[in-house]
Amino acid sequence: MDILTRLASQVDQAEVVEVQTESAMVGFEGNKLKSSQVQETRGVALRVVKGGRLGFAASSDESALEKLVVNALESATYGDQIPIAFPATQPAPRVAAFDPTIASLPIPRLVEIGQEMIGVILQMEPAACVNVSLERGVQHVRLRNQTGTDVSFKRSPLSISFDVTRVRGDDIVEMLDIMGATLWEDDYLAFARDMGSRFELARVNATIRTRRMPVLFSPKGMLTLALPLAVGFDGQNVFRGVSPMKGRIGEKLFDDMITIADDATIDGKLGSAPYDDEGVAHRRTVLVDHGVLKGFLYDLKTAAQSGVESTGNGSRGLLSPPSPAPTNLIFEAGHTPLAEIIGDIREGLLVEEALGLGQGNIISGAFSNPLSLAFKIEKGEIVGRAKGVSIAGNVYDLLQDVAAVSRETQWVYGNCNLPYILLADMNVVAKE
Repeated sequence: MDILTRLASQVDQAEVVEVQTESAMVGFEGNKLKSSQVQETRGVALRVVKGGRLGFAASSDESALEKLVVNALESATYGDQIPIAFPATQPAPRVAAFDPTIASLPIPRLVEIGQEMIGVILQMEPAACVNVSLERGVQHVRLRNQTGTDVSFKRSPLSISFDVTRVRGDDIVEMLDIMGATLWEDDYLAFARDMGSRFELARVNATIRTRRMPVLFSPKGMLTLALPLAVGFDGQNVFRGVSPMKGRIGEKLFDDMITIADDATIDGKLGSAPYDDEGVAHRRTVLVDHGVLKGFLYDLKTAAQSGVESTGNGSRGLLSPPSPAPTNLIFEAGHTPLAEIIGDIREGLLVEEALGLGQGNIISGAFSNPLSLAFKIEKGEIVGRAKGVSIAGNVYDLLQDVAAVSRETQWVYGNCNLPYILLADMNVVAKE
């Protein structure tokens, strides 16, 4: 008997998720090939609602389905009592998230791409020590439940992560970066060229003093501001009452130039797919509209707890139940060209990378981070690397008064599209 049919006869609601993944990975250390491997995993995850209580069980052993059913039913005996409803069949947007070019990349081709990228960086910074990891995968997901929903989709994620260090005496520069996509990009070396250009800018050191000054956050530096907000938008944190934005929908919390959305319908991005991991159709969810808070991100459980509908943000691994998570986080572009923003700064700081992201009291919006990479702006030009610099603040205060948002945006870590944002007056601490 089919596992869903069997479950449906014993419980109020039932859900079966079948996952199959295949991946190929190569790794380079110190500019040289270090490792390669191919992995394949399969598994089944069950959720049931019995007597109003939610149960969950999962296994990567497809031959142990009988035990899996028993575990799911036992889990429901002690599970959370939540008025959750698994979704009926619903139409989903057309989202391109699978590319046979990526899916068929063999190990030798991944090695070639890695060598090409290392070559680009070494050409721009011969003293660089490059560690790079490349992974391409194929993910098949099928989800069914007792309402008749039966959806499936496949994705082809490709991720490339860099850890690059340059040492000159006691001067150490380290850069970390990740790119990701599900559709092949012909100019894949652009990522390496961008990293190399930052090393070129870092060849000259510039002196900066402790004081208040304009601070320009690059798209990568913007993660310092975006991460606390992503935690605040999490429906689980809203339900628990720990998000500073709880109960404030409709209020103007940020500057007019701030518009933020979550959008899983963008072709080729790491967070994109037609459905979330609970069978809810993906959509574009506006979180902040010209400074006004519009909503939060929910999966089925947190939506039921909060008395709202899921926003299609249920995310899970095979062996863990769903929880709300962003798909592709989008900060809308502004109207000012980047060159104009930099050109108007008499003395300021460009933030590229912060150390310790996610540490501290992030849920409150507060951050305090030393900067692993920052540049001094002087008389409208980037004049060199600013060493030993730290910044601190609270994102909910800082984003109430924004001086400029750039027309240009960049994809960061594959699922965040972020502009440059200028804060006109921020405290900067430098080692004397």
